[in-house]
Amino acid sequence: MAQVEIITIGDEILIGQIVDTNSAWMATQLNRAGFEIIQITTVHDYRDHILESLSMALQRADVVLFTGGIGPTNDDITKQTLCEFFDTKLIFDETVLLNIVNLFSTRPNFVINELTKAQAMVPENCTVIQNTLGTAPVTWFEKAGKIIVSMPGVPYEMKQMMSSEIIPRLKNQFQTPSLLHKTVQVYGYSESVLALKIADWESELPEDISLAYLPNYGIVKLRLSGLKDDMLELEFSMNQQIDKLSQLLGKAIVAYEDIPVEQFVGNLLKSKGLMVATAESCTGGNIARLFTSLPGSSEFYKGSVVAYGNDIKTKVLQVTPDSLGEFGAVSQTVVEQMALNVRKLLNSEVAIATSGIAGPTGGTIDKPVGTIWIAVCYANYVVSKEFRFGALREQNIQRTSQAAMLMLKEII
Repeated sequence: MAQVEIITIGDEILIGQIVDTNSAWMATQLNRAGFEIIQITTVHDYRDHILESLSMALQRADVVLFTGGIGPTNDDITKQTLCEFFDTKLIFDETVLLNIVNLFSTRPNFVINELTKAQAMVPENCTVIQNTLGTAPVTWFEKAGKIIVSMPGVPYEMKQMMSSEIIPRLKNQFQTPSLLHKTVQVYGYSESVLALKIADWESELPEDISLAYLPNYGIVKLRLSGLKDDMLELEFSMNQQIDKLSQLLGKAIVAYEDIPVEQFVGNLLKSKGLMVATAESCTGGNIARLFTSLPGSSEFYKGSVVAYGNDIKTKVLQVTPDSLGEFGAVSQTVVEQMALNVRKLLNSEVAIATSGIAGPTGGTIDKPVGTIWIAVCYANYVVSKEFRFGALREQNIQRTSQAAMLMLKEII
């Protein structure tokens, strides 16, 4: 299995000015194509750092992919550094300049300046691959059976070149096995308890299938990865193992694919023709955000009341002042009224309500930070539950949102 190392270049990544999304996307696509990612590295825009990282990468990997540092300005030094590494020089490539002219020919007042012309300077001993979306070309080097590719760091340019040029060329050069990932999402178990529960099943997995545990806000994703020459045999073997796991865990399995909770709950609502409304206090509209981030969410999501203040709970959601006074906003009685009343207010079949103390302040002895009440209702049938999630605000918001959606899944 061919091994790949990814190197991203840029001070802006190292100081946190931008997030390196390129590496994650590249790794996903390469893995699907049958390549093994052995390391991802980010380095400064420094000659010595680039040379050192490339030398070390070539000791580990068959393919080294660079992104970034090939623009026209003085701080973009990747091309010059690669020339030094491959003992060559920059030469002018007329085809690169022609590609740039063609790209921008429809733009009014476009002028070729010296910096633009500099993009047509390429290492003499590389193969040039024209960038169909930008000015910086891709350069492809081969040395002692290894491949080194330098690509632009602009994400949409990199993605286009990886998909249309780099991965197809790599697949032509290397024989890649069939690689398959399948994900099973489990709710209601901690990672350690789940590991004990499925220990015998895990120990009996075939040698060509491996297992990884990926915990995330109350759900544990079990990712099965298989590697085999014959894809049909691999799929059959993988499905056999998932069937055994399903018999072992039953309803604790909430999804058989790697999609977010809001997506599989939304799909379930759509399949049943149900509309959901939300009344959110401690989650502050996060459940609404998650649902509406999905294309087509208008088919199952009706709307939300973010009732952060008690006056909104009483005036809009018709929570009784007596309930708030006797039990407090973070209580079973109040959250059930919120769910039932938002369902009627927004004319939906089902509803979710949340109320809690997200923190880091506001807790009491009886209701410490992380105390959360969630209610879900289907028509006039309502189910509520108290949770104690912990002291971290963001974690409380995310875990509450996820738990609420999973409670809804259970009643529909």
